[in-house]
Amino acid sequence: MKHTCTLLLMLTSLFSFSQEFNKEIKMENGQTFMVGKINLDGLSTAPYAQWFQKGMEDYAVDQSLVDLFKKDLKAYHIQLFLGTWCGDSRRETPRIIKILEAAEFPMDQLEIVALDRRKEQYKKSPTDEEKGLNIIKVPTLIFFRDGKEVNRIVESPLESLEEDMAQIILNKPYTPHYAY
Repeated sequence: MKHTCTLLLMLTSLFSFSQEFNKEIKMENGQTFMVGKINLDGLSTAPYAQWFQKGMEDYAVDQSLVDLFKKDLKAYHIQLFLGTWCGDSRRETPRIIKILEAAEFPMDQLEIVALDRRKEQYKKSPTDEEKGLNIIKVPTLIFFRDGKEVNRIVESPLESLEEDMAQIILNKPYTPHYAY
């Protein structure tokens, strides 16, 4: 009986601390968007798959640049803040994912957070993952090493995603758009 109670307590704690992925908000006008932590499964379902899959298919990765940082990239944790409602996010997110896949980046080290578009919650997530990170534009791709932010790409790359990522990972001077 004691073990059963302990097991039930552990399971209850696990479920209360686990977060729902791919949470959708439906606006009065019928538009939907995701908020909070999302994953590639969420981006691969309607209506998001339409732009996500097309973006993946249409983008040609510069593998020679990826090869420059591929090995070192695995030492990073990456957070991607986006808006599934945002044109820049819809353009850049599939490209980012395709580059990470080409680099054989461990996807369990990628956290994707979709931000809200409603006026009262604008660019916030339900569980505040963006808090203290100065997210002013989406998408924002933040590179962390040993728990500290190294650098970020904000809204769009300066040169190309591959070139900008190489600059960051290889510790070259890099100042993103909208540097704070």
